[in-house]
Amino acid sequence: MNSPVLSSVAVPNEGPTPGSIKGVYAHLDCLVEGIDALQRAGYSQIVVTSPTPRHEIEELIYKGKPSPVRWFTLTGAIFGGTSGFTLASLTHVNWPMIIPAGKPLVSVPAFMVITFEATVLMGCLFTLIGLLVMCGLPASDMQVEVTDPRFSDDHFGLVVNGLTEADAKRVLQILNETGAVDIGAGEFEGVANA
Repeated sequence: MNSPVLSSVAVPNEGPTPGSIKGVYAHLDCLVEGIDALQRAGYSQIVVTSPTPRHEIEELIYKGKPSPVRWFTLTGAIFGGTSGFTLASLTHVNWPMIIPAGKPLVSVPAFMVITFEATVLMGCLFTLIGLLVMCGLPASDMQVEVTDPRFSDDHFGLVVNGLTEADAKRVLQILNETGAVDIGAGEFEGVANA
C-alpha cells in the first residue's frame, strides 16, 4: 500500500513520450554542437537538461535574448519600493507628531531606508517566483526522457519532441554526428536500428 506522502509526489509519465528522441552527451561542446545543428535543421521543440547552469546553453536556447525572469525582478522592485514608501508615508500621516520649524510631514530622506529595504525584499521574492514559474517548478508532468538520473550528475540531455518517422531519421543522424554517447529513440527504435 502506498503511503499518502509518496502518492502525492509528482511522478513522471510512464513509458517514452510519443514523437520524441533523447540524446545523452558527456561533454558540453558536443551538446552545444548538437543544439546548434538541430536548430539549423529547423527543429524547435527541444528540451535541454544540464547538471549545472551553463551560459552557452542559455544563449543557444534564448538566441542571445536575456532571461525573462528579469521582468519579474523589475516588477517586484517597483512594487516593493512603492509599497515601502507608501507604508511609511501613510503611517506618518495617520499618527502625526509635533514637528518643529515647519518641516514637512512626509519627508523623502527619512523614508529612503524602508523604501530601499522593501525594494530589495520584494525584488528578491518576485525573482524567486519568476524562477519557479519560468522553470515550470514544481514539475508534475515531466517527460520520462528528462528524468534520467545522469542529467543531475555528470551528463547533459537533449530531447527533441514532435517528430514524425521521417524527421526521426534526420534527428538520429544529427545526434550521432554530434557525439551523443547514448540515444533513446523510444518509438523510433526500428528507425534507429535500420
